[in-house]
Amino acid sequence: MSDVRPFEALRYDTARVDLGKVIVPPYDVIAAADRVRLYESDPHSAIRLELTKQVSDEAGTDYSEIRDTLAAWRKSKLLVRDERPAFYALRQRFKAPDGQVAEREGFFGLLRVEDYETRIVRPHERTLEGPKADRLKILQATRANLSSVFLLYEDREDGLHPLLAPAFEEDLLAEATDEAGLTHVLARIEDPERIEAITRYMADRPLVIADGHHRYETAKNYRDEQRAAHPDAGPDAPHEFILVNCANAFAPGTLLLPIHRLIRKGSPPSDAAWAERLPGWSQKKVDLPSLEAIPDLLAQHLAPLRDDHYAFAADDTLGQLRICSKPRPADGELSVRIIHREIIEGVFGLDEKAVLAGAISYPKSTPQTAKDLRSGEGCVALYLNPLSPDDVFRVTAAGEVMPQKSTFFFPKLPSGLVFRLLDEGDS
Repeated sequence: MSDVRPFEALRYDTARVDLGKVIVPPYDVIAAADRVRLYESDPHSAIRLELTKQVSDEAGTDYSEIRDTLAAWRKSKLLVRDERPAFYALRQRFKAPDGQVAEREGFFGLLRVEDYETRIVRPHERTLEGPKADRLKILQATRANLSSVFLLYEDREDGLHPLLAPAFEEDLLAEATDEAGLTHVLARIEDPERIEAITRYMADRPLVIADGHHRYETAKNYRDEQRAAHPDAGPDAPHEFILVNCANAFAPGTLLLPIHRLIRKGSPPSDAAWAERLPGWSQKKVDLPSLEAIPDLLAQHLAPLRDDHYAFAADDTLGQLRICSKPRPADGELSVRIIHREIIEGVFGLDEKAVLAGAISYPKSTPQTAKDLRSGEGCVALYLNPLSPDDVFRVTAAGEVMPQKSTFFFPKLPSGLVFRLLDEGDS
């Protein structure tokens, strides 16, 4: 059972800061060149609670400077802690890649840290030891969750929505638009009956980590460390829980976008080579009048194949898109695995070793992929369909992880909306 609980959030005093100017992207997607810019954008930017100003300072820091910053902001009441436990509903409003305005709804709470073997919390990708060691240092220094893990749950009927939606009318806390144009609306849920209903609703649902694998596994390591140091702390000790945001994977506003592939080595195959190396695949060409037409052409020719075909579109800058597909069994492999095996390796001769060595890159948008291709960074772009929530839950339920760079969960969850202190009673 998923053990989700309310908590007393530590939050910016929005009378003193413009929340839209201090929230930042998750630490692991902030480019090195953006660190200084975000540090200097506002003296109270949440990046100051996440990263060192310079990448070169990261290895040697013990994060005492972040501990001191957190303490100073709390002392000055720039950050204030709520007096009563609550869940915090979040509504994110944004423009989807198709140009339509969409909304994703979820909530912040605490989650009992579970070992993966219980299958209650399921990873979808592998982690690296370096980032976990870094995040453990900051957790040890601050005894606070300064950003949350983003989790998906399965709720095909969207039954949790009626429990979250009223909060935006009853106890609205903040509304902020970040530098990327996304609007984040935060509201509090502290009614005991509604809290109990949310807790019960979530109890039966396993959770898949969308973003924050390193933070989650760091919390497991910290929990084990604290259990050894405090064996009598009990099952409800603060280190047994982590700050999370949960969203319904099957709601319309929860977008799983594709991560395209750019072949960096080699040359575009001829028509004969495509036909010879892809037996069993149907192929057709569609004219490409301009780069701006690519999204519409993919929506027209590639997207309809998503549910029952393995499919991709190849772009070699010669004025056409090659649409390739073959039928997919209902219980067939993930499309991205087939594409890596039959196209990246079978057509281009790039095995796993070559891929790990940088033979392909992974642009995170269609326009960026087309731009990188035409700037000479590769020879062929492979545009992919997104995986589905069913794909994610099917693979993780089997105890497997997704292939590298399989899907991009959009939008990202910013840091700075809420924080969580592990020291109970420390206001």
